[in-house]
Amino acid sequence: MTTSALQQLLEMRGIETHYLDAWGKPETISESSQVKLLNALGYDTSSDSAIENQLHEEARKIWQTPLNPVQVLRQADALPFLIRLPIELVTDTYTVVLSTEDGQAFNYTFTPVDESLINVGHFQDGEFHEYGVTMPQSVPLGYHQLTLYVEDDDEALATMRLIVAPQACYTPEDIAAGKKVWGLSVQLYCLRSHNNWGMGDFSDLIELVKKAGETGADFIGLNPIHALYPANPEACSPYGPSSRRWLNFLYLDVTAMPCFDDLAVQKLVNTSEFQQRIQAARDADFVNYTEVAAIKIAALSALFDVYYEKYLTTDTSQNERFTAFVEAGGESLNMLAVYDTMQEFLSQNDEPSWGWPVFPTAFNEYHKDDVASFEKKHKKRVTFYLFLQWQAALQLEAASVAAKEAGMAIGLYRDLAVGVSEGSAEIWGNKDLYCIDASVGAPPDVLGPLGQNWGLPPMDPVKLYEQGYQPIIDLFSSNMAGGGALRIDHVMALLRLWWVPKDTDAKEGGYVYYPVDDLLGILALESHRHQSLVIGEDLGTVPEEIRAKLAENGIYSYRVFFFEQAPDGGFYSPADYPVQSMSTLTTHDMPTLTGFWHCLDLELGKQLGLYPTDAILQRLYGERHHDKQAILDSLHGHHSISDNISRDVNYTGMSTELNHGMQLHMAQGASALLSLQLEDWLQMDKPVNVPGTFNEYPNWRRKLSQPLEALFENRDITALATNLTASRKRASTD
Repeated sequence: MTTSALQQLLEMRGIETHYLDAWGKPETISESSQVKLLNALGYDTSSDSAIENQLHEEARKIWQTPLNPVQVLRQADALPFLIRLPIELVTDTYTVVLSTEDGQAFNYTFTPVDESLINVGHFQDGEFHEYGVTMPQSVPLGYHQLTLYVEDDDEALATMRLIVAPQACYTPEDIAAGKKVWGLSVQLYCLRSHNNWGMGDFSDLIELVKKAGETGADFIGLNPIHALYPANPEACSPYGPSSRRWLNFLYLDVTAMPCFDDLAVQKLVNTSEFQQRIQAARDADFVNYTEVAAIKIAALSALFDVYYEKYLTTDTSQNERFTAFVEAGGESLNMLAVYDTMQEFLSQNDEPSWGWPVFPTAFNEYHKDDVASFEKKHKKRVTFYLFLQWQAALQLEAASVAAKEAGMAIGLYRDLAVGVSEGSAEIWGNKDLYCIDASVGAPPDVLGPLGQNWGLPPMDPVKLYEQGYQPIIDLFSSNMAGGGALRIDHVMALLRLWWVPKDTDAKEGGYVYYPVDDLLGILALESHRHQSLVIGEDLGTVPEEIRAKLAENGIYSYRVFFFEQAPDGGFYSPADYPVQSMSTLTTHDMPTLTGFWHCLDLELGKQLGLYPTDAILQRLYGERHHDKQAILDSLHGHHSISDNISRDVNYTGMSTELNHGMQLHMAQGASALLSLQLEDWLQMDKPVNVPGTFNEYPNWRRKLSQPLEALFENRDITALATNLTASRKRASTD
């Protein structure tokens, strides 16, 4: 195989052959991995001629397309675009019509040969020219369309989506003016309460918002609350959803829904057996998703039967609002409801059902005729799942309103997962977009020494481009709804993603690049439309170019104290963190403060077989001992803890004073946002997730150690909150 042909194809598809690892060392992607990545993208690499033919066809396809499918611009006084035509047509006169989303239309007439020649292409069927044309028109922000006509011809020759974006993402005025705030990050399902049915729900969230707001918190950060798999509830990772556009309706508070008080519903839920099941699910230390799903869906089904007959079979205001919600959700919402209905149907009939790859052939793609017939036959059950999405959106919106009423500067901030799982409804409904022969992951780094494979098929960047970026627009827009900020998990995905071909070790993957400037422009536009601040989780192997781009685009960096170390091993002062950042002590992928300090994560990792050799584990213990001493040095040096706490790590265990001292140390820092974990307020020791594990550890199930009702009655916690608020106010004036 000739290196030049392969290299050209790799470059055309944005596959990187060299990169710097998490420790700054140069690494090379093996040729075998490069070939597997091209295969995952659908290319035949069996011979030089096959590669050359595909290169030729790709080029021909581009040259025979007069306008690009989509163009993203930042707001300016002119509109540049490219046009490609056969040479014999470049002397004709053309008109482009700019149709803005608010109904305006602007025309511009030109002759290509009079414009700037950019490139020339030669094929057997002739010569093609590419020209750069500038339409002297100021274009408003938004999603518009550019249509190309030949003079005196009413039939359009080509159309292009035109997206005009602001220069940077939205920042609230008080944050921009220097206010420094703090808030709590929580895995919503972890919340205990006296009223929920075995996992935290939207009513718990409302209560948390109110109580936290009273203590001075300005935001509540949520784990991804994306739609999961109601008929396969043990597939519970919030970072491996079925759809990122829609919600996990298991977060519904059934008791707060309309018709819950109806006699038929009460007859079901008030039986002693049902109440015992609720209490057992509530008392469990780990979320029993199978049981929670069973009792909630049973009650929701009974409730829906009442609501359906009362409101959705006649011309009522409720039916009108529901219909409007369904119409606004479009194909994406309907597809999810059909998928949930089908998965439930197959599961109940003891057929393979974990995801569309095992569905019967007639049902393994949304747009098939047999799927439409299934939907028609099961119309009421499809409506049931549409109804649950509507109610979930309403309850989430109620929590957002509660945050505003509590005076929070930001309110809720949501978390956008980096992808969907292989068996997801999102892939089922748009298979062309996803490369199912690969998975997103990460090369070896601090959190995953062996590399990570997350089981999330990546989007094909070219298909995303050809679809006018609509899937990414929908993702940003839907996840900014009901919140004042959006955290983008693994924000480096906007620039590049580590693809792991099927049946390949995670460390043998490679980076595939994405159109970062276009995606950042869309993100900025949606951020302003929703008045949503944007936080980018930029941990792991982070190229400097993405950090610079994030900063320029108004995206807040993510700074974790334990990773902010100087070359000499000391810890940077939070006062030196970027203002345009959200700082935190730890995350859901890391040990709690207690777990970190007592090395419980290393002990657990050994039990789970995460370390290839004992030598690696002993090195990690040594590094942890050094880090803890450096942390003590930093805390004492900044007077964040008193002399009650020893300066010698050999004599210092985790205590309430040290725990609070570390949090207040962060509160004095420069970051505009400070996020703290409820687990650390409760001084818990078990992690919620251990990266690199699946069934070895009960990930995404561990609940908080105390119920919500008791949390803010704890004097130590309320004193900590008061001190955090005071520290943030002082930091705002420094």
